[in-house]
Amino acid sequence: MTTSVRKRRPSVRTRRAGYLVGVVLNGILLVLVNAWPGWDVLPFLTPAFPAVLGLVDLALVAGLVTGLVQLWQDPEWLVALDGVVTTCAGLAALVRLWQVFPFDFAVSSFDWALTARIVLVVGLAGSVIGLPAQVTTLVRAGLRRPR
Repeated sequence: MTTSVRKRRPSVRTRRAGYLVGVVLNGILLVLVNAWPGWDVLPFLTPAFPAVLGLVDLALVAGLVTGLVQLWQDPEWLVALDGVVTTCAGLAALVRLWQVFPFDFAVSSFDWALTARIVLVVGLAGSVIGLPAQVTTLVRAGLRRPR
């Protein structure tokens, strides 16, 4: 006998609160990185950072826009589609960060460069695992959608 257990989604209020938090955080990060105080105030970022800034901004804007869309409408298939979009944008930014590695931790006795590489690998692995999971969720939600 096979039983199918379908998880219940959190309440609309809970989901919208989460979307709102994401929108606010992405908006704050966009302002902090691009306007005030700007990325160049951080002593560990090198002049090579602008080479990754476009993809970092893309990932933040994707999160902000998808969060705004989900505040308005959040059927399961759309949330999964938004997950695919944001995961792809984040993956592109992570790959570029790995390639350029615009960090300089020379003034520290701790090996922050190794720590940063480990964090990037964890992010890359999570994105590579998460992307097919989001696509699977999208396909399943699309198949369940009432016609």
